[in-house]
Amino acid sequence: MTDQPRTTGRRTLIAAAALGLAATPLLGGTASAARALGGSDDRTTGDGRSFVTARDGELRLAGRRFRFGGTNCYYLHQQSHYMIDAVLNDAAAMGLTVIRAWAFADGAGHSYRALQPAPFSYDEAAFDSLDYAVHKAGQLGLRLVLPLVNNWPDYGGMQQYVSWFLSLSDDSYGDGVHHDRFYTDANCRKAYRAWAKHVIQRRNRFTGLRYHEDPTVMAWELANEPRCRSDKSGATLLGWVREMSAYVKSLAPRQLLAVGDEGFYGRADAADYPYSDYEGSDWLKLTALPAVDYGTVHVYPQNWGEITGNGPGSNATDWGTRWITDHVADGRALGKPVVVEEFGLQIDAGRDIPDTAARDAAYRAWTGAALDSGAAGDQFWLLTSRVDDGSFYPDYDGHRIVWDSDQANPTRTTAQLFAAHARAMADSAR
Repeated sequence: MTDQPRTTGRRTLIAAAALGLAATPLLGGTASAARALGGSDDRTTGDGRSFVTARDGELRLAGRRFRFGGTNCYYLHQQSHYMIDAVLNDAAAMGLTVIRAWAFADGAGHSYRALQPAPFSYDEAAFDSLDYAVHKAGQLGLRLVLPLVNNWPDYGGMQQYVSWFLSLSDDSYGDGVHHDRFYTDANCRKAYRAWAKHVIQRRNRFTGLRYHEDPTVMAWELANEPRCRSDKSGATLLGWVREMSAYVKSLAPRQLLAVGDEGFYGRADAADYPYSDYEGSDWLKLTALPAVDYGTVHVYPQNWGEITGNGPGSNATDWGTRWITDHVADGRALGKPVVVEEFGLQIDAGRDIPDTAARDAAYRAWTGAALDSGAAGDQFWLLTSRVDDGSFYPDYDGHRIVWDSDQANPTRTTAQLFAAHARAMADSAR
């Protein structure tokens, strides 16, 4: 373990993506927890569409087990209808059924179009892209997972809340002292709750439904990759998640709720960084909370120092396989489904993955582990498609996957692998 473990390159590169491609939007728990909050095990809308539910350690849809292969595409909330159509049509063509995308853009004066320019102030015109993405996903039969804030400063994030109320403008993660005030400051918590309520209860201009009424939204997530490095015990993050999970669940009792964390185990005696308490996050305790419907897991062994010679695995592929199976087994013991909601590898000869074939082999091992161990679903990072000029979205972080039959597409075989895996996950639930 290094003194300063690498965070994912996505958090800095996404900001560059927003700068270059953000378009101006067009105007125009458990079963018992669900019942306690007013939901039911078989939740349907007036038009007969069913919400995905969690029961007995599984996700369920219309009374049957639900398993999925899916992906992430963070930029849906910022881009043109053409770009949204392009990537969601590709996802549907691949047989992917769940897409994770951001539902936040905090703070005015940045390269992106802010959904929340200031605390308790919301730009309704800026919601056009997110509204359309939910509408389009529903037309295609896709489900969405929507995090409500970012741990990282991309699109504002927790540091923006801290800057608003505490005049602490340093956006470096550092030891987390400034960043972590997000969890404890009363005004930050109040603004976050107001934001969650606004998004969850607002009416989509395209569907006519409030977000909490729409089964297209499979799940809300409290945050993307929340960490609290200043409190190694995990108590600060656990307290915040306990409060906010109950609150968000009360706003959207028919939809699922997840934390959005990476799966760090928070063990004080562990030398291996993701199993240790370095980030102040205890996955078992977070996942066990009554309002949390399923556990989330991210897999980035390269970024976490899990390469040959480090960590318990012989290489990044083996380490990631163990990480997945450990969490699925622990989730089963908790009675909670587990979703491997982000995973990725960069092609780098110095990091065990010298070429596309090696990366495909690792992805095949990881998706196979998710399938065989009983994970409810998995979502690779990340699927992208065409931008407004017809070219492909740039590969900012080395994780881009493109669904395109062109022989020149270097990720063609990888996309086919994920499409076949999505079919296998769906078939296994029948």
